[in-house]
Amino acid sequence: MLNQAFESDWAKIYKMDGDGPVERYIATTLETRGICNDPKIAGIDYTDKLQQACVAVLKTLDLNIKESSGVVVNILRGGLNYGLRHALHDAFGWNRHTTCFISAQRARDNADPEEWHITENAYRKVYLPRAASLFIGDVVATGTSLRYGLNELIASAKSMETDLQDIVFFTIGGAIAGKILEEVDAECRRLFPSYRRTVLVYFEGCFGVPDLESRLMIRLTGTDLTRGDAVMAPEFVDSQYDNPAYPIERCTIYDAGSRAFHVSEYAEDVRGYWKQVLDLADQGVTYEAYLKDRFPSLDASRFVGTSLRDIAVKQINAMTSLLQMQ
Repeated sequence: MLNQAFESDWAKIYKMDGDGPVERYIATTLETRGICNDPKIAGIDYTDKLQQACVAVLKTLDLNIKESSGVVVNILRGGLNYGLRHALHDAFGWNRHTTCFISAQRARDNADPEEWHITENAYRKVYLPRAASLFIGDVVATGTSLRYGLNELIASAKSMETDLQDIVFFTIGGAIAGKILEEVDAECRRLFPSYRRTVLVYFEGCFGVPDLESRLMIRLTGTDLTRGDAVMAPEFVDSQYDNPAYPIERCTIYDAGSRAFHVSEYAEDVRGYWKQVLDLADQGVTYEAYLKDRFPSLDASRFVGTSLRDIAVKQINAMTSLLQMQ
C-alpha cells in the first residue's frame, strides 16, 4: 500500500496507493515520530519540532516551486504550529515569500454534537501574487476548518485575478484531508488554467477518526486521530515498541492548538485520558486487552508483563509535572 518515493538524511517519504489527481504521501521524520508518540512534547518544543519536520520534507520532496509564487497560508490557529514561513527559508533560503492568514475555529453543533460548524472567522489578511503556489499546514480530523479555508482562498484568488498553480498541504490527520483536496483540485483545474498539482503530505500516517460506531473503550469522536485503523509509515509502527505507552495514547496529537499555545489546558486533557485508563486498569482491564482495543495489529508478545496500571500512573505523573511547570 506504500511505496518509498523519496529519501534523505532528514526524512523518508512514501507514496500512497491511488490514481487520483492528488499526490498523497506519508512522511516520517525523527521529529514527528516524537510528537506523535510522546505527549510531553508541548509548547515551543512541539512547534519547533514540527517546523523542523516540515523543513526535512521540503528538502526531500521534488516540488519545483518559485519563491516569487510561494504563499504560506495560516489557518488560525492550528496552521501556525507548522512554522512554514520559516521552514521555507530554512529549506530553500527563501526570504520574500508571502504569508496570509484566515481565522476559522470549528465548534460542535448544539443540535447535533457530531456535526461541526465554523466560528471566529472574522479575521483575514490574504495577499496573493499574480501566480501563487500555496503552502498550508493543519491538523485534520473532520476537515471543517480546511474546507472553509480553502474555499475562502479560491474565492480570494478569483477576486484578485490570481492564477493558482499548486497547493502543498502538510498534516497530522485523517483520510478526509484527501477527499477535501480532491474536490479542491477539481475546482482549481476548472478555474485556473495553469494549475499544476496538489500535494498532500501526512506526517507518520493517515490516521483514523472515531465516530459513534467506533468500538473503542475510550474515544473522542470527530477529534481523536487513532492508530488502530491507520495507514502508517513502517518506521512509525516500529517506534511503537519503544515505549508501551505509545500505542495506547488516545490521540496521536491531542488538541494541536492548546498543545502549542495553552499547555496547561492540553496537559489536563492528556492527564484526564490517562485517569480514564487508570480506572479501566482498576476494573481489571489488562495491557494486552487494551492494546488490542487501541492497536490490534501490533505484536502484543513484545509487551509481555506490562502493567496497564503502572503505565497510566507514570503518564499521569508526567502530565502533572508538565502542569506544575506552568
